[in-house]
Amino acid sequence: MPLTREFRLPTLARDVEPDEAALRAIALLASGGDSRITLDPETGLNKYLSGPYPRTTLAYASSTANDMSHEAFARVLELAEEGGGNEEAKLERLRSRLRAAYRLPHDCAVVFAPSGTDLEYVALAAVAGRSPGGIHNVLLGADEVGSGCIQSAHGRFFAEVTARGIPVEPGQCLAGLELVSLADVPVRCANGIARTSKDVAADIETELALARGMSRHALVHAVHGSKTGLVLPELEEIDRLRHEWGEAATFVIDACQARITSEALHAYLDRNAIVFLTGSKFMGGPPFNGFAVVPAAVAGRAGALPPGLADVFSRIEWPKGWPGRETLPEEGNAGLWLRFEASVFELERFQALPMPAIERVITAFQAALRDGLAAPLGFTFVRPSAPGEGDEEIEHPIEMRTLATLDVSRLPGARSFEDAQRLHRALALAGIRLGQPARCVRNDGPDWGGTLRVGLSMPQIVAFAELDEADLGRRLFGDMERIAGALRAAV
Repeated sequence: MPLTREFRLPTLARDVEPDEAALRAIALLASGGDSRITLDPETGLNKYLSGPYPRTTLAYASSTANDMSHEAFARVLELAEEGGGNEEAKLERLRSRLRAAYRLPHDCAVVFAPSGTDLEYVALAAVAGRSPGGIHNVLLGADEVGSGCIQSAHGRFFAEVTARGIPVEPGQCLAGLELVSLADVPVRCANGIARTSKDVAADIETELALARGMSRHALVHAVHGSKTGLVLPELEEIDRLRHEWGEAATFVIDACQARITSEALHAYLDRNAIVFLTGSKFMGGPPFNGFAVVPAAVAGRAGALPPGLADVFSRIEWPKGWPGRETLPEEGNAGLWLRFEASVFELERFQALPMPAIERVITAFQAALRDGLAAPLGFTFVRPSAPGEGDEEIEHPIEMRTLATLDVSRLPGARSFEDAQRLHRALALAGIRLGQPARCVRNDGPDWGGTLRVGLSMPQIVAFAELDEADLGRRLFGDMERIAGALRAAV
């Protein structure tokens, strides 16, 4: 969709000139995806109230979707000016840069996708044909990983139009993925309390037995960073399940928040697990883009791609040598390429930081969040682990400490989940973007209570790492005070 100077971008950063080059880049960044990526002509924002450009908004919304940093947008402007063409080579270079940034094995496959939701098709394709009965897909915490994943994990379309612009019927099976059954293992109990790793693993084991009874290959999900920062099940449980069930199961790690260290990523790959990541949340890139890292042992056993994937993917998004790749359409996706360029740009900057610098920013963020926002308003934090599983401040992975879920149900205007949704939208349109509410606390009645999420992103950490101790504390505390003030005023 071309943008003209009449297209409204009311929150465009004041130091960004909305000239022809900028409008062309923004239009490209908002193309090549499903309807969630489309910009509203009045607000200049997508469905998640973010925009693929620097904005005047104060944002701690990396758990949902990002705006862009000035630095990444400047890089995108340069690339857009260079023109399109040869996108296959461009995506190959991005694969190489991702391997270098995460120190990935040279023989793993990297598959690009238009969104994290579309990544479910990659895992299904990787194990299609393994068992005569099809696939039993064990999803973990559907409410905590994205609503559309329930459909895509079932081998079905989740939107009315795919990223390739193909009209489809939501809920209809993709050709070649008809033999997929789906189970959803909850990660929180009915009252919103995180379940233990052992309990989750026990439910997974039940589903593994069901898969065996149906002569289906089990595709078992784990989460490394759900919407509320859960990591389930633990590696110890994954190792036990792999040992007991062997070739009957393939594991998929949903790390789409990208709140994962290189070491944790390698630990999963060493266990031959497929890992999902996106560049549009913690990584700080614009929505939507996702990629799957497929270990060589899994990719090497993959059969031909199911024909229905041609409605979703282009050929260049799959690595050379993948069986059936040639059946996909030979076309480019300049918007997806540019979104990945922005995301990998942010990843490389972040990975260049020494860990002590990252820890210093995270510690200051947690202190400001506690003293500048939670304590003054009487908010409590939703635990990202089960009760009795230790001190989350010490034991929870450091990458998860970049995200906090606040129980805001004590606010008069945020008693219920629906109230919090309205509050979230009102704040976003008024210049403060936080992570969307998540269903993880109960109010005094049977309904879900209000929550909001506050999270750092890689570009924020890079910028904050340049500040000295005093300036860092003042900046973060000031931001949290501003959010607290907006919450008071809104309700």
